[in-house]
Amino acid sequence: MGFEEVRSSGVERWAGIRSLIRRKQVDSDRPRAGGGHHQLAKHLSVPQLVAIGVGSTIGAGVYVLIGTVAREHAGPALTISFLIAGIAAALSAFCYAELASRCPSAGSAYHYSYICVGEGVAWLIGWALILEYTIGGSAVARGITPNLALFFGGPDGLPAFLARVHIPGLDVIVDPCAAVLCLIVTALLCLGIKESSFVQGIVTTANAFVMVFVIIAGGYIGFQTGWVGYAVSSGYFPYGVNGVLAGSATVFFAYIGFDSVASTAEEVKNPQRDLPMGIGMALSICCLLYMMVSAVVVGLVPYFAMDPDTPISTAFSRNGMQWAVYIVTSGAVLALCSTLLGSLLPQPRILMAMARDGLLPSFFSDVNRRTQVPVKSTILTGIMAAVLAFFMDVSQLAGMVSVGTLLAFTIVAISILILRYVPPDEVPLPSSLQESIDSVSFYYNSQEEDGKCSKYDKVDDAEASSMSPLVIKELNHEKLNEQTRRKRAAWSIASVCIGVLILTTSASFAFLPAYPRYFACVIGGLFLLSGLVVLSLIDQDDARHNFGHTGGEFRK
Repeated sequence: MGFEEVRSSGVERWAGIRSLIRRKQVDSDRPRAGGGHHQLAKHLSVPQLVAIGVGSTIGAGVYVLIGTVAREHAGPALTISFLIAGIAAALSAFCYAELASRCPSAGSAYHYSYICVGEGVAWLIGWALILEYTIGGSAVARGITPNLALFFGGPDGLPAFLARVHIPGLDVIVDPCAAVLCLIVTALLCLGIKESSFVQGIVTTANAFVMVFVIIAGGYIGFQTGWVGYAVSSGYFPYGVNGVLAGSATVFFAYIGFDSVASTAEEVKNPQRDLPMGIGMALSICCLLYMMVSAVVVGLVPYFAMDPDTPISTAFSRNGMQWAVYIVTSGAVLALCSTLLGSLLPQPRILMAMARDGLLPSFFSDVNRRTQVPVKSTILTGIMAAVLAFFMDVSQLAGMVSVGTLLAFTIVAISILILRYVPPDEVPLPSSLQESIDSVSFYYNSQEEDGKCSKYDKVDDAEASSMSPLVIKELNHEKLNEQTRRKRAAWSIASVCIGVLILTTSASFAFLPAYPRYFACVIGGLFLLSGLVVLSLIDQDDARHNFGHTGGEFRK
């Protein structure tokens, strides 16, 4: 009896482990489970996707980061830092574009990790993304209040019901304006994806016009004054190449936001074409605007004299254009509003995807029949963001946003390697091909029922066994080779992950002595290089060409 209990507990433990690493199939062509759930509306095309991507990416950070990074890291070479960071962001964007076009379903990185890695990692990524968007949206909402107060004459000029209030007993500064903005954006998202994307496009276009104004007006001033910022005695690289690379690592987070496009994949009319184009065009526009604005502003004022808080406004005011401060401030407010909309948009869709897969109650997967958006999840996430923005100063928690983003980017990159080399064994076919197969199968089944089956259907088992020994042997040999290839590829991918983990960890532990860190970097580099070399020598899986279609629901 005791042996049976131990055996049953071991089986249950192994079943629990297998449930953490099980992968779902791409199969949302079938009807959703539960009659109360409706499909999301397919209203988005390339212009709307570009508006969502640019609006979610270009926040107020560009109006602040320029001064800080130029003073402390890059100097006049700030444009090079933005270019390097843009190239790094483009590599991640390529991964998102491929997975989004192959598996166009709500959930973004959560959905991709569930398909390629497993349920346990997907659950972690899902909550990391929710935490990222919630804290990020609350921080953006609280950042709008001081910028908005400038139009009312300062922090004390806001109406009493919107002004910040300090509660002495709790030592908390409540921000009603931030909470109201979160609720307004939530109401807009509940109207439908078509309406919210239209407003996002208007706000993003206005913000882009402000940045174009900065480029044109700043360029005019630069040619009038002789670009004094580039005439400094320390040269174009005052902090050297290390400073440029450190600056690129800082401004990389100015490119975060294009992943919001992937979360709307299920609402795109032609995802295989529009999603890669939307992600690529949005990131290209952001990189171009960043580089041009930084090139102009750094040339107006020497990098060591730039204001770290308001570099663009200060640069214009020092050159006699005090009125331009209001235009720049309006651009910052528009950028923050657009980022807030981009932060609250993906959350309900991630919750909906997790509820569809059974990881959350079905309440979150309910889609409104009229607006065709997850209204219940949108209202819940909007209220949470509003409460957080009202009571808490989340600036200290903003670092957690970066952690969640880097974790999602890493898992998406790993998912690409798994997709290329060791995709799931049961690979679904594209819907068009599956329909053709089903029609052919139906035809031959009907022929067989009428007694008109082909001569190949009448071959008995003895004749088949007499004809197929060599074929069976060849098939078994190919299967064995394929299993060996998949094992080598899996170990190589694991080696790459371990190498990256060791390298990043050793580089982050600055408190350790130099020699242990160097030794750990060498070990991590060997793991990374060995894994990459083996992967380059291994053929990619043939099933990758057929992987993915309009999919997303978990089939048990």
